[in-house]
Amino acid sequence: KQGSGLEAGPLLLRSARSLCRARFVEGQSQGPLTPSAMENGTGPCAEERPREVQETTVTEGAAKIAFPSANEVFYNPVQEFNRDLTCAVITEFARMQLGAKGIQIKVPGEKNVQKVVVTLSEQEEEKVEPKESENPAPADQPRIAVVGEICEEGLRVLEGLAASGLRSIRFAREVPGLRSVVANDASARAMELMRHNVQLNDVAHLVQPSQADAGMLMYQHQRVSERFDVIDLDPYGSPTPFLDAAVQAVSEGGLLCVTCTDMAVLAGNSGETCYSKYGAMALKSRACHEMALRIVLHSLDLRANCYQRFVVPLLSISADFYVRVFVRVFTGQAKVKASASKQALVFQCVGCGTFHLQRLGKASGAPGSRVKFSAACGPPVTPECEHCGQRHQVGLGCERQPQGLPLCPPIYLPDVPLYYTLDQLSATIHCNTPSLLQLRSALLHAGFRVSLSHACKNAVKTDAPASALWDIMRCWEKECPVKRERLSETSPAFRILSMEPRLQANFTIREDANPRSRQRGLKRFQANPEANWGPRPRARPGGKVASEAMEERRRLLQSKRKEPAEDPAQRAARLKTFPCKRFKEGTCQRGDQCCYSHSPPTPGAAADGAPADCPETSNQNPSGPGAAAGPGID
Repeated sequence: KQGSGLEAGPLLLRSARSLCRARFVEGQSQGPLTPSAMENGTGPCAEERPREVQETTVTEGAAKIAFPSANEVFYNPVQEFNRDLTCAVITEFARMQLGAKGIQIKVPGEKNVQKVVVTLSEQEEEKVEPKESENPAPADQPRIAVVGEICEEGLRVLEGLAASGLRSIRFAREVPGLRSVVANDASARAMELMRHNVQLNDVAHLVQPSQADAGMLMYQHQRVSERFDVIDLDPYGSPTPFLDAAVQAVSEGGLLCVTCTDMAVLAGNSGETCYSKYGAMALKSRACHEMALRIVLHSLDLRANCYQRFVVPLLSISADFYVRVFVRVFTGQAKVKASASKQALVFQCVGCGTFHLQRLGKASGAPGSRVKFSAACGPPVTPECEHCGQRHQVGLGCERQPQGLPLCPPIYLPDVPLYYTLDQLSATIHCNTPSLLQLRSALLHAGFRVSLSHACKNAVKTDAPASALWDIMRCWEKECPVKRERLSETSPAFRILSMEPRLQANFTIREDANPRSRQRGLKRFQANPEANWGPRPRARPGGKVASEAMEERRRLLQSKRKEPAEDPAQRAARLKTFPCKRFKEGTCQRGDQCCYSHSPPTPGAAADGAPADCPETSNQNPSGPGAAAGPGID
């Protein structure tokens, strides 16, 4: 929405979050499954576990899951929001898919929606209620799909990496309109645990545990009649080994849900690794989290194009330490040809951070006529940045023009990839930071569109060109002047401020600069879910030992990047290289005990020729003239 920011975003995320709350129950000892359970197909297929194995029961949403206390099967409670959101998205997808077949879904806790007829003459809403004498015929009554029951025309869901089966069991107990849910994992211990949890939650009629390689399982379901309507991939790290099989195993218009937790790669810390996995080159920037989302979308579309298929993004989020995308997969040669025109290179200045986009392909033609595809012309920048004179870095693989959930308006500017941040703009020219409302108001006064971003709380996403944005910052600097004599003539700040603004900014606060959701104080960003939250170690056989080894490794590597404490003798020798300022003024009374040098100054003996204060003298004579800390004081 133009100038409205996150109108629908917090409501969607909050409603997904409110679907369920996790609570942890104290660990309790549970014996192995009974032989009768194993005979019924609900017991483990591997050898019987020892009776002394301790298990922890976790209740999340409508599911109740037993986990081994050891790290044998992966589970991260921090990703509860990920699972909440997935249940909400699949529910809306089922509503849309089954609604086309004349089937309505019934969500627990959701109020019945009455039909509303609006008459244009009276402009009033009139509720249509059936009269008591009118009994609709059975054929006119819509079919209803409820939670926990098999819907013969419902969705076939695959969770490729199910671990304990928590997500699949939540689907069965919270999402209506399902035909079947396949919970797959390659681990024998995970398979055993899934069988136990399926029986514990009484969803054996919907959830089918499977032990197989996720990629091979999806390759075996390439036939149109065997494809899945929903495929959920939430691996440990990168999902790229499974994407090729996933885009072939999902049905026409089916839903593909993918999680990536390798954010260090997607955020630009290892560009060559990002290229080998996702076919893109990530850049380090303030907008790295949004660029990570677009790189994942680019990778999905690239793999789908190999089979004359393409993806349509529904919802893409960056949360905590991972990114999550929901896309629909379709088949169509004409749409595949347009994929190149949706990809772009990113030229980013290393000095001021200004970025420009260069499309890889070009689509031209009048609406309703045949579209012609060709190579795009470029580049959009000169060898040096027009604003600060620095060079550019090039990033590859920025997916453009995302779509949105059905019947849901775009939350952000859909045609404006990436964003700037307030602190980035201010730090570049070394000035005070304007408030978010002031900068948004200045952009709106200038006639540009602007919105926020869920990936960064102080982000500014706008269609204003970089020249206009820097003109606004030049106008702001005039109200909060920067000492130009402290700026190097080759610095980006000096070159940007040396030019006069051609646009006169107006920082008067506008009412539409503050979105209604922000005025209402809706929560936009999650608080830390727990202490020491973040990615968890990979599940391993004999998980308890592996967990203890991980804890020991964390202890040894704690604060490894901090500089070690300086040796007192080395510190004393270093401080003796600086002349004492108080000795020069004749006020130092420490004599030979002074930590600074009392020798006559020699050229180059002290940095910048500036003598230093004696910290001991300063402590004893705080009222002495010229009291200032020396360069060696911590």
